[in-house]
Amino acid sequence: MNPFDGLARQKEIYLNKLSGAQSSIPFSYEELKRLGESKMDEEAKGYISGNAGDGSTSFENQDAFKKWKLVPRVLKNVVDRNMNIELFGQAFKAPVFLSPVGGLELAHPEADVAVAKAAAKLSLPYIFSSQGSFTMEDCAKVMGDETRWFQLYWGVEKQLAKSFVKRAEAVNCKAIVLTIDTSMLGWRTRDLDNAYVPFLRGIGLAQYLNDPVFWEITNAMPDEKVKAKITPESLEFMIKLAKKFPGSSIENIKTKRAIKAVKAFSKIFANPALNWDDLDWLRNLTDLPIILKGIVHPEDAQKAKDIGMDGIIVSNHGGRQLAGSISSLDALSWISKEVKDFPLMIDSGIRTGEDIFKALALGASAVCVGRPYVYGLAIDGAFGVEEVMRNLMGSFDMAMALTCSKDINEVKNTVLYKV
Repeated sequence: MNPFDGLARQKEIYLNKLSGAQSSIPFSYEELKRLGESKMDEEAKGYISGNAGDGSTSFENQDAFKKWKLVPRVLKNVVDRNMNIELFGQAFKAPVFLSPVGGLELAHPEADVAVAKAAAKLSLPYIFSSQGSFTMEDCAKVMGDETRWFQLYWGVEKQLAKSFVKRAEAVNCKAIVLTIDTSMLGWRTRDLDNAYVPFLRGIGLAQYLNDPVFWEITNAMPDEKVKAKITPESLEFMIKLAKKFPGSSIENIKTKRAIKAVKAFSKIFANPALNWDDLDWLRNLTDLPIILKGIVHPEDAQKAKDIGMDGIIVSNHGGRQLAGSISSLDALSWISKEVKDFPLMIDSGIRTGEDIFKALALGASAVCVGRPYVYGLAIDGAFGVEEVMRNLMGSFDMAMALTCSKDINEVKNTVLYKV
């Protein structure tokens, strides 16, 4: 039984319309993005939709898929299709994950919890973000026994990284995804134009603010006396920030606890000194599979395999870290030819079911979807996420049917035509 049957999804959509019901979620990515952005303020839209530099890497991510063409096949019985895969000893109903995205409260107040609810309802795995607006514990509660992983940003405080990993184990996360392409934030022009980064406003810090090790680090930092002019804008900022932190807002303002925590985060997040030798510590810390996210060069992929990592996510961070970078799909095609017998996942630029098919055919074991579901979240919360993912999965299933692919092995053996 295929839970993402594309034909059944089409029938549902058409019949719902006859009954007077129609989803608020657009089917085309451009319209989805337009409507999703319309629900956000300028700062949120800049952060979620913005990219590094001139945005060329993000455009290249999507253009790369257009270079590869599907070649439909005919006259093969494909009534019984399935998307089942096994990865890292775990069984999945489909080769599609929901990517970690930070600061989701910018899109919707239920943020990560709404995404977790939708993922659980569809039995699609969700990768919790270190920069979540809700904690991993909050998200795990609404997911029941459905699969979740945890994405780790490893800052300068090793003990905080350890605490995050141990918390992830405690809430039954099945893998650790270490993001390694963000030792510092990229040159994101829309955020710079807005002079805005959400984390300094207390947004996307739930994992930190609810971690005892983070507060030990924060409380141990010396107080800094900063002379700043008090304006209505700065006072409004202080009040909003104080409300985001545990405890009394008044006490948070009086004790400057919220400001101190944000300053602590800003000092410990970036870690440009992180290197390959450090990964042995993480490997010895947990028995969970460790997947490195942010690799686009075959030599780095081979290095990850050689030192005992369990797999990689080929990713350029959706074009948010470095303008002018190779697309994730081109990197996947390159790496899959050079590095054998090693699980390769991919994110960045996946917008349609056909994109999912192409990535798998070019060597991916599974794909990760990010921005599309975020726009669905902005439009209609958990239901919006669910609708976006159902549409993606339905169109992927239709691509399988129209290429006469009965299962994922046949998808992976499909020959694409490159123009």
